[in-house]
Amino acid sequence: MVKQVAGIDVAQKELVVTLGRMYEDWTPELYSHKTFPNTEKGFTTLLEWIGRQTEPAVGIRFVMEATGVYHESLAYWLHEKGCELSIVLPNKISNYVRTLEVKTVTDKTASEAIARFGLERKLDNWNRPDRTFKKIRQLTRERDQVIHMRTMAKNQLHAEQAEAEPNKSSVVRARNK
Repeated sequence: MVKQVAGIDVAQKELVVTLGRMYEDWTPELYSHKTFPNTEKGFTTLLEWIGRQTEPAVGIRFVMEATGVYHESLAYWLHEKGCELSIVLPNKISNYVRTLEVKTVTDKTASEAIARFGLERKLDNWNRPDRTFKKIRQLTRERDQVIHMRTMAKNQLHAEQAEAEPNKSSVVRARNK
């Protein structure tokens, strides 16, 4: 055996994991599958399960998609534990899935595709972003949300004012948002 991968499909509440390995003749094998809660206790259980399912002499790489913010807790946790980790852009995985002739995409088939992708590719290690970058990203997301809410309030005010007989209390309320 030359390579081991844990392909992880991350959702808000759960992690769907498929284990795969690559042999010296370049034959890939997906051999185990399990679901864990997307919590710190789930992360610990995941590592324990992987420890029982894999060959310790061959390192294991964790591969997951960048799924908004849901993958971040696991990524940070695995990084702190010194695990090899790769985070792949979702469009790379979805383009790869199209080549596999998968009829229906489920959490399980997604984790299988991520594991197979990790086995077939030489992936870069993910490194925790600098705190400054993370703070800027959080502030940018917050700003985008505030602008979106402001636009909604302006649209509501405009619609109320454009009515044939606007409700004065609704106009006042829309102005105060």
